[in-house]
Amino acid sequence: MSSQYHHLSFLLVSLCLVLSSSAASYVPSDSILLNCGSSSEATDSDGRKWIADSPTSTSSLVSKNSNPATAVYQDPSLPSAVPYMSARIFASESTYKFAVNKTERHWVRLHFYPSTYGDHAPNNSYFAVSTSDGVTLLKNFSAYITAKALTQAYIVKEFSIPPASDGSLSLTFTPSDDHNGSFAFVNGIEIISMPDIYSEPAELVGFSDQNVEVGDSALLTMYRLNVGGQYLPASNDSGLSRTWYDDSPYIYGAGFGVTSSASGKLEIKYPKDTAEYLAPIDVYSTARSMGPDPKVNMNFNLTWIFQVDGNFTYLVRLHFCELQMSKINQRVFDIFINNQTAQAQADVIAWTSAKAVPTYKDYAAYVTDGAGDEQLWVALHPSAAAKPEYYDSVLNGLEIFKLNDGVRNLAGPNPEPSALLAEAELSTEQPSFASESSRKVHMIGGAAGGVAAASVALAICAVAYRRKKGMTGDEFGGGGGGAGWLPLYGGNSRTSAGNSTISGKSCASSHLANLAAICRHFSFAEIKKATKNFDESLVIGVGGFGKVYKGTVDGGTKVAIKRSNPSSEQGVNEFQTEIEMLSKLRHKHLVSLIGFCEENGEMILVYDYMAHGTLREHLYKSNKPPLPWKQRLEICIGAARGLHYLHTGAKYTIIHRDVKTTNILLDEHWVAKVSDFGLSKTGPMMNQSHVSTMVKGSFGYLDPEYFRRQQLTEKSDVYSFGVVLFEVLCARAALNPSLPREQVSLADWALQCQKRGVLADIIDPQLEGKIGRECLHKFAETAETCLLDHGVDRPSMGNVLWNLEFALQLQESFESGKPVSEEMADKAAAVGNGVAHAAVREVSEDTDGQSTAAIFSQLINPVGR
Repeated sequence: MSSQYHHLSFLLVSLCLVLSSSAASYVPSDSILLNCGSSSEATDSDGRKWIADSPTSTSSLVSKNSNPATAVYQDPSLPSAVPYMSARIFASESTYKFAVNKTERHWVRLHFYPSTYGDHAPNNSYFAVSTSDGVTLLKNFSAYITAKALTQAYIVKEFSIPPASDGSLSLTFTPSDDHNGSFAFVNGIEIISMPDIYSEPAELVGFSDQNVEVGDSALLTMYRLNVGGQYLPASNDSGLSRTWYDDSPYIYGAGFGVTSSASGKLEIKYPKDTAEYLAPIDVYSTARSMGPDPKVNMNFNLTWIFQVDGNFTYLVRLHFCELQMSKINQRVFDIFINNQTAQAQADVIAWTSAKAVPTYKDYAAYVTDGAGDEQLWVALHPSAAAKPEYYDSVLNGLEIFKLNDGVRNLAGPNPEPSALLAEAELSTEQPSFASESSRKVHMIGGAAGGVAAASVALAICAVAYRRKKGMTGDEFGGGGGGAGWLPLYGGNSRTSAGNSTISGKSCASSHLANLAAICRHFSFAEIKKATKNFDESLVIGVGGFGKVYKGTVDGGTKVAIKRSNPSSEQGVNEFQTEIEMLSKLRHKHLVSLIGFCEENGEMILVYDYMAHGTLREHLYKSNKPPLPWKQRLEICIGAARGLHYLHTGAKYTIIHRDVKTTNILLDEHWVAKVSDFGLSKTGPMMNQSHVSTMVKGSFGYLDPEYFRRQQLTEKSDVYSFGVVLFEVLCARAALNPSLPREQVSLADWALQCQKRGVLADIIDPQLEGKIGRECLHKFAETAETCLLDHGVDRPSMGNVLWNLEFALQLQESFESGKPVSEEMADKAAAVGNGVAHAAVREVSEDTDGQSTAAIFSQLINPVGR
């Protein structure tokens, strides 16, 4: 009897656990993933199963003229071959019908890869998509033009459709009659049921007595941002398979504010009346606020700008979760949408009554179709009227949806590629002896992803930042534009002449003036005051760029001020590139740029102050105490995360080109941050395997394959990082001419010792007996694979990062005496054998909410450029 009682108790507890977990994550009743044009089931890179394009109990196709097809070319930036490499081509009106739950709303996601399919060229495809309930989703839609304008290889359009009263959801694809030989196509269709999270009316901004009923509307997802956080894939959502993007590309001007995240002890607690699937915990665990200085905060707005279509109403959903304040009237702010007050005196604690409790607010805004009006601004400003304890504002997440208009239309015009993009494409066309099929492949890649010229990067900036000011078109290395961070399902991103005037004739000075639009500009007088007129006693380093001074701005904020040496080999190109890069990149393990000064012929960069300087000065050639091995591992992992973000966190790969221990900096908490982006380049795009470029970098770290062939890939950074790993292990310089010839190059010498099994003989004597044997083996193996002769044989930074994480686990096991879990060991073995592994999750910012990154560059070795 007792055993039966315990068994029953166990079942009840298990049932409670199941119920509680289902409450936290929504489980859809319908989940149809159709791999269009495919004759068999397949699994994508996220492990999701897509069904074949054949009649089933849940889906069918009514078509008189349609055919399956396979793409001629697989773009490298496709997240998976499934569903993008197969397609269904429609020469006439055709309808997919899906049997669905008639009581629930549904996500409808349409996947498009505008490639060549047999004789069908992507630029000939124009079509409409509509539902059985009469909602027009797309009209005269060109995936080719859209991908070209957004410089993306593929497009995902996400809709939320009201319940289908008859239990059937139909999607009709209709080729356009306005274009001869036009056809429709689709690569993948997702039909997934969803809870009714849009049932409440939203107050219409500017009309306090009017509400917009959202529940009966069809919606198009325009933007979904994890504010203050990082990219969250659909697999990390709360059961609704949504993708959340970084918000930093949409922030206006230099007012980035600071990001923060919940400490490990702070538990996010959803209120009883809020479904836990409303937004994932990861969204509520990070935030962006204005910063600690009330005087600075009162003089600017924390503002995001979004490109939208005119003549539509938009639902703006703001997610809040107070991670720092605990009392009412500590942080009170006003919310503005398109320069109209949406909410006065917003107080998150007043809404939730407690810290770490999520909530959200919905607002509706109508956008007209006047010249220059096709933007939606969201701005936050401290409320002076409330007299709060802290003059600040905060936001955790932001979603923007387009609502169907009066005739149930959601379709907008195709985006217009920028004039600069078109000009850049023409200027990069080269005569070729390639075959006709090869030409087609190159055409496809160029259309979908743009070209590798830096002028394209500037065109991208026009997409990302929507400036109305004139921009210049001069080329410089490594532009790294912001469109790489645009949501793949994003709305229209117009960059026509009407929205962004771009001149092909410019000079460096005019371009520098325009940089003030994306980064804070300091006057020369402010710089002189901050450095006490460049007092030599404040010099904290000297590098290839010039001297670095410790200074103070804004009443006491410590900064590092890097002043160009007129005789330096680094010039205006590197200066511009660093501003362009760091103004757009925000990550815990990348340095943070505060601003710049270019007055009086000066080139000065201002960064947050880095308390512990460079990694190199803690390894050798200094009187500082040696770092313990575990701390060295954690620093390597941080730097690897920064590089991994550069390589994969953006739509375009960014190649650093100058990875070395003086460009890995340490803040007051010993957090590693990658610095010095003056030589950075955007990586290979679309159908390219590399970027051909003049060789630059630092001797001792330079990838020999890059040096020989002058062909740059992200694997060149991997090679340099391998040298860094051995430098950390051996505590000696990458090049030491005073040593015997075979030992001059650390990379060569370490590899020789590794092959002979005597690597332990050259590691830092301070580490003797302090490194676990298995940890040393994994670390050395990782460094060795980074230094392989051929870039294709080297691991990705994602795999390097994972192996270093595992090495840290092995070291912790060695120090604690506890074995590493079998699961961790199995995964490490898979990564070591080259098995693809999901990117390691990266945390956005320090838990204290303050931006403590700092920077100074090339402090020790001023040569090698």
